[in-house]
Amino acid sequence: MNFATNHRSPMYLMKLKTLYSIAAFAAIITVCGCNKADRQAAEPSENLKAKTELAGIWIDADEETAVFKIKGDTIYYPDSTSRPVEFKIIGDTMVLHGNSISKYPIVRRSAHIFEFKNQNNETVKLVKSEDPNDTLQFTRQHRVPLNQGKIIKSDTVVVFSGKKYHSYVQINPTTYKVYRSFYNAEGIEIENIYYDNIIHVSVFSGRDKVFSKDFTKSDFSSAVPHNMLKQSVLSDIKLTSLSADGLHYQTQLAIPDSPSSFLVKLTISYSGKTSVKVQN
Repeated sequence: MNFATNHRSPMYLMKLKTLYSIAAFAAIITVCGCNKADRQAAEPSENLKAKTELAGIWIDADEETAVFKIKGDTIYYPDSTSRPVEFKIIGDTMVLHGNSISKYPIVRRSAHIFEFKNQNNETVKLVKSEDPNDTLQFTRQHRVPLNQGKIIKSDTVVVFSGKKYHSYVQINPTTYKVYRSFYNAEGIEIENIYYDNIIHVSVFSGRDKVFSKDFTKSDFSSAVPHNMLKQSVLSDIKLTSLSADGLHYQTQLAIPDSPSSFLVKLTISYSGKTSVKVQN
């Protein structure tokens, strides 16, 4: 009996396996290609023509004050502390890509008129400026940081139980940016930029160093809610009292352009240990 017809050579089986692999790969490519095409078809395209037509300075139709300037794909605000933001025109909506994505339905748009709904569903009515002097409002000034942009030092000598302690505090301005989001008068979400501090605290007893550390606002995360800490600037640490527990400092974390601030009690023990808690 001839068994040759019931068996295949190794070469034949290898070729067959290769053909199956190619067919499976082609099927995957086809499915992926269709899915990608479907996704692209589902995503609305950007209206580049509308973006180009919106270039210029837009002013409030009633107050006649500059609201923003559009150049390229960016919106600029007259307030020098406000962060420029990327924008797109998708369908009948203006979309701002800042710290979060904000969408504003367009009511009316032409070469010289731009109306849209703000976050309160109110219609913001703008007209394009024809006054060349309005460009002066968008000259970026040097931002004045909450930390005053300079080193601030304080030295204090105190006595507890007959022993002298020298407390040294230095506030160091940094280039670390702090962003705060809020809505302007037109109901548009904007982001202002400020700068944080690093504050150095040292404690000496005679020539002996009891404590030395550079504090950042993250050192107080256990006492301040995360969403508030993110918008805060570490503005000051000052010695207020002494007790058997150690030296007590009042730490201020201020939210820029706001009456809100957090006061945190920082305690440095005589052995160099630290603890923080919300100040009552």
